[in-house]
Order: sequence, then structure tokens, then C-alpha cells
Amino acid sequence: MATLFPNIVSDPEILNGKPCIADTRISVEIIMDWLGTGGTPESIAQKHPLLTKELVLEAIRYAARFMKNEIVIEVRTGA
Repeated sequence: MATLFPNIVSDPEILNGKPCIADTRISVEIIMDWLGTGGTPESIAQKHPLLTKELVLEAIRYAARFMKNEIVIEVRTGA
């Protein structure tokens, strides 16, 4: 059975188990940060020799997949 994210791994010994691109210490989280600051999959892959555009896109799909199950609760404190 093929996995949806064959290049995303989580190892408690690497970055405390954060999901990363296999054989790197580049987390899905940092890729999302780079995208949030204006990076594109192409520019991210060009700047990081361990990444390809396809790996960046897989990280984006991974993040999107798991955000579907995210529950956000806003807590407001009295002023």
C-alpha cells in the first residue's frame, strides 16, 4: 500500500518528532513559514539543495491534509 506522503517522516530523535522531509532536518513547519513570508515552491527548492519543488509541494499537501482535522479554539480573556 502506497503512502500519501512517502517523503515526510517523523522521528522523535530528529526535531523532537516534527514532520520533516526524509533525510533532511527540514520540517514541514519551516516550509510553511517560508511560504508565509512570500516564498514559492520553486524559490524554496532553488535556495535549499536538499529540496525539490516536488518535495515542497508534498510538504504543503501534508500540512493541508492535517489542518483539516485541526480544531482552533479562540480564548478571550476579560479586559
